[in-house]
Amino acid sequence: MSDIRFDERVVIVTGAGGGLGRTYALDFASRGAKVVVNDLGGASDGTGASASMADQVVKEISEAGGTAVSNHDSVSTPEGGESIVQTAIDNFGRVDVVINNAGILRDKTFAKLSPEELEIVLDVHLKGAFFVSQPAFRSMKDNGYGRFVFTASAAGIFGNFGQSNYGAAKMGLVGLSSVLAVEGLKYNIRSNVIAPIARTRLTEDLLGPMADNLAPECVTPLTVYLASEANENTHDIYSVGGGRFARIFVGLCPGWMAEGGAGSVVSAEDIQANLDQIRDAEGYIIPNSIADEMGLVAKAFAG
Repeated sequence: MSDIRFDERVVIVTGAGGGLGRTYALDFASRGAKVVVNDLGGASDGTGASASMADQVVKEISEAGGTAVSNHDSVSTPEGGESIVQTAIDNFGRVDVVINNAGILRDKTFAKLSPEELEIVLDVHLKGAFFVSQPAFRSMKDNGYGRFVFTASAAGIFGNFGQSNYGAAKMGLVGLSSVLAVEGLKYNIRSNVIAPIARTRLTEDLLGPMADNLAPECVTPLTVYLASEANENTHDIYSVGGGRFARIFVGLCPGWMAEGGAGSVVSAEDIQANLDQIRDAEGYIIPNSIADEMGLVAKAFAG
């Protein structure tokens, strides 16, 4: 088995001034990548800004013999996203990999969440990933190669108390990655999602005693692999943390077809009577696109 290398590849890591992003940037650089270390340098709630975090990581990479440049733009605006990608192109001529890692927290129970606390979390996590990925995707199409890794969360996929804004943004990233996986396939662009469990400045107060076993470095190997040429899988979601790696998937059950066949209108009572079959997971499929769902519907129509 050959080593996974990124020689001549250009990698953008957002939110790379600390935590998970820093470990990614260091590992990519050690494998020969040219790295754009993006970090606004703000607090965990998104306030403030400082160049020092990104610059420090670039210094670490340079001192270890690697190649990196820093970028201090916010991902939360179209202009910021364009600038981050342009930093890669101006310094290294291309972009091959985008790790959408930047994030903030504004946790509050749903009933008490303000519109502002919703907007800022959506801006950084969901819109931020969109604003960076879109110009990068265009460049990757021209080059016929690309890899995306989006950072979702179990809070969005499974749900978590007090994180309606964060969960909505994170599940939105699953949808965004799914579309990029479909649209990018013929251009050799792969897009996957990780849902990490790791000790970072965003989570260290939430994890309790488990934090000692959840170093960010435990997440890095999967992220690096998914971003590599060796990885041909796309449209996947992975749970990762503490040395454990597991696939998460969205499945579609066979369901129940109304007795009258295609186009039949049934009552709420019919749904109640057949709910067990509607919910039965036996024989499920894992759709690769909406076309797979429509295929299952067509099969039901045909009896």
